[in-house]
Amino acid sequence: MQDSGLVDHSPNNPDPSSQIETASNLVLIDNYDSFTWNVYQYLVLEGATVTVFRNDETTLEKLIELKPTQLVFSPGPGHPDTDAGISCEVIRHFAGQIPIFGVCMGEQCIFSVFGGKVEVTGEILHGKTSPLRHDAKGIYEGLAQDIPVTRYHSLAGTHLSLPDSLEVTSWISSGPDGGRGIIMGVRHKQYVVEGVQFHPESILTQDGRVMLKNFLKLQGGTWDENTSHRNASQAEGSIHRNTNHEQGPTADDKTGIRNHKQESILHKIFEHRRHAVEAQKLIPSQRLSDLQASYSLSIAPPQIPFVDRLRRSAYSLSLMAEIKRASPSKGIISLDTCAPRQAREYALAGASVISVLTEPEWFKGSIDDLRAVRQSLEGMPDRPAVLRKEFIFDEYQILEARLAGADTVLLIVKMLDKKTLQRLYRYSQSLGMEPLVEVNTLDEMDIANDLGAQVIGVNNRNLTNFDVDLDTTSRLMHKVTKETIVCALSGISGPNDVAAYRKNGVGAVLVGEALMRAKNTTAFVHDLLGGDMTNGFSPPGNELLVKICGTRSPEAARVAIEAGADLIGMILVEGRTRYVSNNTALAISQVCKTTNKIQKRKAVYSDSALKSAADFFEHTSSNLRQQDRALLVGVFRNQSLGYVLSQQRALGLDLVQLHGSEPIEWASLIPVPVIRRFGFQEPGIARRGFHALPLLDSSLGGTGQKLDLSQVRQTLDDNEGLQVILAGGLTPDNISSVLDQISDLRHRITAVDVSSGVEKDGVQDLEKIRAFVTAVKKSSAGQS
Repeated sequence: MQDSGLVDHSPNNPDPSSQIETASNLVLIDNYDSFTWNVYQYLVLEGATVTVFRNDETTLEKLIELKPTQLVFSPGPGHPDTDAGISCEVIRHFAGQIPIFGVCMGEQCIFSVFGGKVEVTGEILHGKTSPLRHDAKGIYEGLAQDIPVTRYHSLAGTHLSLPDSLEVTSWISSGPDGGRGIIMGVRHKQYVVEGVQFHPESILTQDGRVMLKNFLKLQGGTWDENTSHRNASQAEGSIHRNTNHEQGPTADDKTGIRNHKQESILHKIFEHRRHAVEAQKLIPSQRLSDLQASYSLSIAPPQIPFVDRLRRSAYSLSLMAEIKRASPSKGIISLDTCAPRQAREYALAGASVISVLTEPEWFKGSIDDLRAVRQSLEGMPDRPAVLRKEFIFDEYQILEARLAGADTVLLIVKMLDKKTLQRLYRYSQSLGMEPLVEVNTLDEMDIANDLGAQVIGVNNRNLTNFDVDLDTTSRLMHKVTKETIVCALSGISGPNDVAAYRKNGVGAVLVGEALMRAKNTTAFVHDLLGGDMTNGFSPPGNELLVKICGTRSPEAARVAIEAGADLIGMILVEGRTRYVSNNTALAISQVCKTTNKIQKRKAVYSDSALKSAADFFEHTSSNLRQQDRALLVGVFRNQSLGYVLSQQRALGLDLVQLHGSEPIEWASLIPVPVIRRFGFQEPGIARRGFHALPLLDSSLGGTGQKLDLSQVRQTLDDNEGLQVILAGGLTPDNISSVLDQISDLRHRITAVDVSSGVEKDGVQDLEKIRAFVTAVKKSSAGQS
């Protein structure tokens, strides 16, 4: 062998090994730790040819070009998510291609990459040895148990967040979890990716070089490519099968969960959620009694019937669109997803139900996500139903869901014994929520049918081994009645997956990961379910509405209406220049109600309007575009709500405009649509469910101060879906130019408002009124 000049001063394995041809280009990533030299030394002494790169002095592209035979990641200070440079990125790319090994921080990087959580362990160890228990596979092949290993760490991967794709390979023999203490090693179940929390390169670790030698024997990217490991796994699997033969699921009398002899990810998640919920129930303000007290005040958001909404869809199948940041089977999908924004996209794309995963560890969700999703749908005509998708085992979780705005909850048959399932089902119904009952087998389908479930979801993914079989739903269809809605859950990614379900009478499909990754949600849904979904509304082109404000005479109102004005505004604030008395206001009101418009173009609604959602502002804007007659608007500023209501009744106002600092909530107390004036930086402008439309004005109104179009553009860019009325400095002479400058935003502008711009010497000029209306309609016609 070639003499490297290195000497092993440890009491173990002092002699160097022969050169290993299959380790001729090993790359060691240095996470800035002095132990990197020891790792390098041991690898070379065991026959590897090693090149070292610091974690911030190379790139993934360079490493790809280098074509390494193996990758090793050194120890290092800090946390793997913030201090490991390119380590995580490199692991993510090369996993499944070549053997990968991580030491200390390197192991933590592996744990984090595949979805686990690295946290403080409660122990701070520096150069201490502990007896190691291991599974005798991979790097531990041929090693004795309880060998001393050296530990330098305060962080480690946690048992509760262990990703389903990884398995624990070694641990400290004292501590919780049935004798398994802090995790000392993990291995990917499919890929040749292994890591250790301890330091095999330390002189105090017994057989550290043997561990590295075992690693260097590994080849390829998967364990199937490594005979000794595969044979050991198969032998172990045979033992498990023989031991567990004919041992079916049992029920835990304390918890009501059905468990299996061989722990599944479902059981693992349940155990974690059970502890978390029990802890939460002890927190003042979050105790069961606190939730019950809140519910008794009727403050839970209004709900809609889940079953009825699921039956309504603009497509041949209903869509249950899921918000899912991560999963045990796929790892991280999209941590940066904004749940309420995603919900609005789903709703406008035609979803009948929005499923919100609220489990925090494996799926990275929360009850706050559900609460925000429900708020985002406020005021949306025929909004989707909201499903809390969670591992539910307690009435507490169901009540919590209802208070947050859920319309339904998920109950998993595989997870609950019959008694618990029935109890939770009835409790959910008592809160007005028909649950979605999930099954995976014929026996579970029988249980759901006996329960009387109206909506049954068939999970195509087996929650014990996470295998996906898309035919599962179709195989169980013969077990349900025609009245039962069957939903296909999991594994659906394209139209080919849906075709068979449509033929077999499946009522809905739940899609999560594929939707989360779609670049264009609406296009993806259209392609998935077929047909051209519309929100049921066909607007009358892009014609702008015209509001003539500050109207002070019946004659001015008549001229404006005959010219084509859509809204006639009157100032009902005493002391203002354009204030009109009740007598004059009544006369103007009579003109509005008896004068026909020269143009009558109505919005058209189709039957699908009852089957899909529309954005709140699109809906309110469409309603204002009814053209039978001009609508009368009363303008108020910082007057009492009682006065506003009395004037609305007395004058027959079609709309109320609030032009001061009135609370936004007043809009829900006024029996006609409300226009509310907003400044550009004023919060609440895009709040759905209250004001029908916001009016953007350059000042408090009627001053002639010109509107800043750059601020208009910024406001619309910042608030997706918002539609507005523009006012401020508009005149017959400049309106066409103004509209041309924002022509790309015309679909977001419902109306333009003019007051001083159609006056001469402080008095409304009838010719200017005609000219302004004509200019707007002409410009609008050119955009239709």
